[in-house]
Amino acid sequence: EVTLQQVQASAWRDLVRKHGRPGDMAGMDSGFAVIGYGKLGGIELGYGSDLDLVFLHGSTNLNAVTDGRRSIANDVFYARFGQRVIHMLTTRMSSGMLYEADMRLRPNGNSGQLVASLATFEKYQLNDAWTWEHQALVRARPVAGDPGVSARFAAIRHRVLCLERDPDRLLDDVRSMRQKMRASLDRSDAGHFHVKHGLGGLVDIEFIVQYAVLRWAHAYPDLTEWSDNARLLERLAEHHLMPEKAADQLWNAYQLYRGVVHRHALQEQGSVLPADRLVEERAMVRDIWFDVIGDDTDAGRGDVIPEQR
Repeated sequence: EVTLQQVQASAWRDLVRKHGRPGDMAGMDSGFAVIGYGKLGGIELGYGSDLDLVFLHGSTNLNAVTDGRRSIANDVFYARFGQRVIHMLTTRMSSGMLYEADMRLRPNGNSGQLVASLATFEKYQLNDAWTWEHQALVRARPVAGDPGVSARFAAIRHRVLCLERDPDRLLDDVRSMRQKMRASLDRSDAGHFHVKHGLGGLVDIEFIVQYAVLRWAHAYPDLTEWSDNARLLERLAEHHLMPEKAADQLWNAYQLYRGVVHRHALQEQGSVLPADRLVEERAMVRDIWFDVIGDDTDAGRGDVIPEQR
């Protein structure tokens, strides 16, 4: 976070020196915010993690321009701002590179604007985003930039996550996305277990938490307060949306899995283990998955809160 704060501050100084400050920005500082998604948003960066980022700006006047001698439109200024931030993060120097940056989670993915306005972001999330994009939003949080833009993003995130969703459609969407991810990313086989994407693995725990937030946030709005799995599991247990024992089991397994991933990353190894490792943890995660989410062949078990069975 400190790195991102310094990078965006440096990029801001460079662009303001060249083009002046964006116009019509009353009540805002830079008008630019960096939103962290994924492991960064979930406060769970590992060794070798890239940064899943979304850039937002608060400009609303389509005709506004910067106030410097080499004046440009506000939206052009912010596009260059975002490009400058990425350049500074990813340029390979003699001592290495700061971070890989992944911008694919912005509205409309790689085909979308590099820096979206808050209005565009809100409209996209409310009208066009897929369920998996709302799952990703569960783990999103501001990490650098203008406090005003960050606060407005937080309000949009809260509103979107608190939408009441059709339970059956939500289950279908979550199951479908998990199956697609396994088909393309799971490297498990008869003799090996992929810690991240294998059945009962790390991503299954993440999906359970994300599903529960999307399913119940309309009734328990404080589920949007946090973006990390630890406090989300704690909050789900507090509201009896998940038994305390199950929440503790999932968190313990999650920490164990992450420890394996961290060690393997330091040793420049993949996340695949012999099939006889972590057998009890995998079985426990699978059981909770089927109790909460079920699957296409066992639809009747989905959305059952174990304490109420």
